Amino acid sequence: MIQRTALVTGSAGFIGFHTVKRLLDEGWRVIGLDAMTDYYDVSLKERRHATLLQNAGFEAVIDRLETPGVLLRLFEKHRPDLVVHLAGQAGVRYSIEAPRSYVEANLIGTFDLLEAARAYPPKHMMLASTSSVYGANTEMPYSEMHKADAQMSFYAATKKANEMMAHSYAHLYDLPVTMFRFFTVYGPWSRPDMAPFKFTKAILEGRTIDIHNHGDMRRDFTYIDDLVTGIVALAECVPPLVDARDEVVEHDSLSAVAPWRVVNIGNGRPEQLMDFVSAIERALGMEAKKNFMDMQPGDVPATWASAELLEALTGERPATPVETGVQKFVAWYRDFYNC
Repeated sequence: MIQRTALVTGSAGFIGFHTVKRLLDEGWRVIGLDAMTDYYDVSLKERRHATLLQNAGFEAVIDRLETPGVLLRLFEKHRPDLVVHLAGQAGVRYSIEAPRSYVEANLIGTFDLLEAARAYPPKHMMLASTSSVYGANTEMPYSEMHKADAQMSFYAATKKANEMMAHSYAHLYDLPVTMFRFFTVYGPWSRPDMAPFKFTKAILEGRTIDIHNHGDMRRDFTYIDDLVTGIVALAECVPPLVDARDEVVEHDSLSAVAPWRVVNIGNGRPEQLMDFVSAIERALGMEAKKNFMDMQPGDVPATWASAELLEALTGERPATPVETGVQKFVAWYRDFYNC
């Protein structure tokens, strides 16, 4: 069997690390591109890459997406069968503080990726989006068929722009593209700026945790292994060319004019934020000191995914209970930081 090659951007990131690891386990050769930016602790990113480099099938490239020519050279050299684009500037709140970094990484970087793919087309392009694109939409659960035209943060706006940029390239150049929208991903090796990490660290250190919107928040918490299972399964669900279609599944978001679709990857079960905090407290055996605050700018009170399309396409549906996922995260955290 000929070994397939995947290019994964953001390979030292939380989701990128787990995605690369799963692809390697399934026999792929993986080229990982990461800029190792200092948005959070670089040593954590380096530890992730060091773990991946123990597998001979992984090659690491340290550079920025938007560095002129870097993506074109990688595509020309490796001719990837699959591209999983996870790199970019993350974070709703940071996009208020440093919006230019989102333009450079999320818009210019993704444009350069699409240009490289136009020159050396892969069999499937998979690009990360976010549940934040649903923005002010209050109709739940969020369906891929819903309009998403009122983003509440600049981060979400750049991700919606990525969806539309990719759609235009899919239409113009017959590039098969799947956009996947994540819903509040958590688990081992997660980012220090994410709530589970911040809450766990603060509780162990005896510090107060900030609870926004006075605790009246619901999130569709998705365990990292479930997310990666969805990504890898979707890799085999290549959107067909417009003139090569038979039937499509009900409520498929497949574009009428391009080999492009968008798919939610979420549990389909919104959980109260305070229940999530309680799960962390039980896993730690410690009670949190809580500071209840108003809603933060750019945030939304609830997210809730419809997972019907993901299940129809792949047979997979995220199912890890929050209690189980939190226990696994806390166990990793205490082991990793020896606390």
